Amino acid sequence: MSSKTVKALVSAGVLVAGVALAGCGSPESDDTGFKPSAAPTSAPAGSPVPAASATDTPAAGPHNVADVDFATSMIPHHAQAVEMTDLILIKQGVDAEVIDVATKIKTAQSAQIDQMSGWLAGWGADPSPSAMVMDHDMGDGMMSPADLEALELAKGADAAKKFLAGMVKHHEGAVKVARTELDDGQNPDAKALAQSIITAQKAEIEQMNALLEDL
Repeated sequence: MSSKTVKALVSAGVLVAGVALAGCGSPESDDTGFKPSAAPTSAPAGSPVPAASATDTPAAGPHNVADVDFATSMIPHHAQAVEMTDLILIKQGVDAEVIDVATKIKTAQSAQIDQMSGWLAGWGADPSPSAMVMDHDMGDGMMSPADLEALELAKGADAAKKFLAGMVKHHEGAVKVARTELDDGQNPDAKALAQSIITAQKAEIEQMNALLEDL
């Protein structure tokens, strides 16, 4: 066998070994620094678990059932708030300050939906909208379908009033959900988000009540 043939075989063997070692590497982390976590023991048997991705990163530290409940409750709650902002932002004749508030709410809560969805996926829970129920009767400030329709049909200052009044109640409900997380949750990141929601939305409640008085 020629020396060139020997060198070629050795090089191929090194390459195969390298690939094999990469495939047998520890599941603890990858090149992105993502460390997959096992599904929580509280998750129902057979519940769907989404495939890992760059966003499937659980909040740092341990978590409990209350943390999962917080995310699965707050995501549809935020989703309706975004829906409300979408309805008001396309209208003509709405006060500029109301538009500013709506834009701020949409930006913040859309980002928080993505953040909490990533946590749920990382915790082994299902973050998809189909796994969550938007309960209009859950007592946390959710607008009814009739209320949403009235907002959609309203115009100008009347639309602004309906939006602000509805969003004040909606924010009050979110504050209630966030306080439950502070009382019962375990995960530091989830509790920090809950406190952030309380602080930001209480300030927005004051702002929106002031706007209502001027309309």
